[in-house]
Amino acid sequence: MQGYCVKCRESREIKDAKSITMKNGRPATQGACPVCGTKMFRIGKAS
Repeated sequence: MQGYCVKCRESREIKDAKSITMKNGRPATQGACPVCGTKMFRIGKAS
């Protein structure tokens, strides 16, 4: 799944993506940038 890395300022594939649920109950995907290792976050289920 693609996500936006704020540090690299580019869309990249999310490494170690895992599905989480936000406080409001919506699904989201969380992982890391494969280049710099910064946390990445995207609202929506992991495919």
